[in-house]
Amino acid sequence: MASPTITLVTVVPTPAVSGQSVTLTATVIPLGTGTPTGTVTFVVTGGPTLTGTLSGGTTSVTVPAGLSVGVHPVTATYSGDVNFTASTGTNVIVVIQASTTTSVVSAPDPSTLGQPVTFTATVTPVAPGAGVPTGTVTFIISGSGGGTFVQPLVGGVATLTLSTLGVGSHTVVATYSGDANFLPSVGTDTQTVNPTPAATTTTVTSSVNPSVFGQPVTFTVTVTPNPPASGTPTGTVTIMVSGTGGGTVVKALMGGTASHTFTNLGTGAHTVTATYSGDANFAASSGALPTQAVNKALTTTTASSNPNPSTVGQDVTYVAFVQPVPPGAGAPTGTVTFTVTDGTNTVTGSGSVNASGFAFFTDTSASLPAGGYTITAVYPGDANFSGSTGTNNQTIV
Repeated sequence: MASPTITLVTVVPTPAVSGQSVTLTATVIPLGTGTPTGTVTFVVTGGPTLTGTLSGGTTSVTVPAGLSVGVHPVTATYSGDVNFTASTGTNVIVVIQASTTTSVVSAPDPSTLGQPVTFTATVTPVAPGAGVPTGTVTFIISGSGGGTFVQPLVGGVATLTLSTLGVGSHTVVATYSGDANFLPSVGTDTQTVNPTPAATTTTVTSSVNPSVFGQPVTFTVTVTPNPPASGTPTGTVTIMVSGTGGGTVVKALMGGTASHTFTNLGTGAHTVTATYSGDANFAASSGALPTQAVNKALTTTTASSNPNPSTVGQDVTYVAFVQPVPPGAGAPTGTVTFTVTDGTNTVTGSGSVNASGFAFFTDTSASLPAGGYTITAVYPGDANFSGSTGTNNQTIV
């Protein structure tokens, strides 16, 4: 005759947390000699039905994660064998809410006044809890422009975007509400809002306008805060001058100003633009000098001759010296026309102006008779220099 049995059921862990698997163990105790064999069927209320094969009178099965929070009765039924009768044991699986952690971050941080800031709260189960929390997160943001905002969790994440925060430090508290499977939790952060860079005005002035060719011209850039802002902007200014002799330079602001001197601006009109880079407290801005006029430089022409006096039939070299009138500078180019006359007898000639400003004409015709003559040297000018005339006297004996 088959011996009766007793089936005992144990649950590990107990209690379990949401998202945690549970191990059920059945031990079949014989009321007689021998070791029961066969199978045990576990029926979990609200969960799966599982079967385990006895080995040495025991068997274990694993209930996978997924049981809802609450109490789940377990019935373990031993099937019996030729030597032992069937029996049943019971127990319960208790599943409680899993703990969570809530973290909150903001971006950008720091931000500037009026800049949108996104707060992100992430809710994570604490192991061995698992799964995706649902519910809501309440954001409490201190200070001007803050407040209390309730946002839904999506995939364990809740977000909030604000562009109303005032200047200063804001404490951020994100409170997760919890749900059927997960306990509430709280995360904190700090958001800093810096003042918006103050608007600025950039102006450009010239040391001399109009200038003349060869005259150094200094452009001064001044960057000032627009009222009611105050202070001294820092950073750099890019100065761009169009046309021949211009270019682009970058200068550091010192006391809100920067300057640069251009020494070889070509004749004509030049546009001058200055762009301020901005800094942490002051916004970028640009200014322009619509026209820097560079005129031709004046010149003086001095006439001389050698030898003087000369004799009839003797070669005479006539010399013109062309030079800029300050503040003009540089080397005039072109040709000087010489006229030597007493009103009746005349000799003409020309000579190119060299790099030193001299032009030469030698009269080898020996055609002028004795007498007193006026030497006239006419320089017509070039692209950068205006014309001028010089005179002197020549005596032929």
